[in-house]
Amino acid sequence: MSENECMIHASVDDVFAVLTDGWSYAGWVVGASRVRDVEEGWPQPGFSIHHSVGTWPLLIDDTTTVEEYVPGAFLRLRVRAWPTGEGQVEFEATEKDGGCHLVIREHAVKGPAALIPQVVIDPVLSLRNTETLRRLRLIVEGRQT
Repeated sequence: MSENECMIHASVDDVFAVLTDGWSYAGWVVGASRVRDVEEGWPQPGFSIHHSVGTWPLLIDDTTTVEEYVPGAFLRLRVRAWPTGEGQVEFEATEKDGGCHLVIREHAVKGPAALIPQVVIDPVLSLRNTETLRRLRLIVEGRQT
């Protein structure tokens, strides 16, 4: 499982305001190009964001579904991008030094991507999630000004 972390100069609640804003998803998730719909009820378990991944004109339409949600602390998502497969992504936040310490964990769980050895896929996921956290931090901190 790939794991990345960062400090965000904002409260945990401010971070979760962006994490749980389904319409902001394509703004901070690397690879997501647009959000087509956010089901009413998101971010409660079982509800989904309908998104596209890739670059036009080569887009894949799929979904991200909430598996577990603890407001202000934890969010687990099932991310689909078939035909490449499905992944599980977790965000865990804690207050630290007046800001938010955010950890993201990701691993492939189904499909062709799940067949790739961890030693090969983890560095790729780590690079992608470093940028994902950077984008998320910029959005959250930008809302503070």
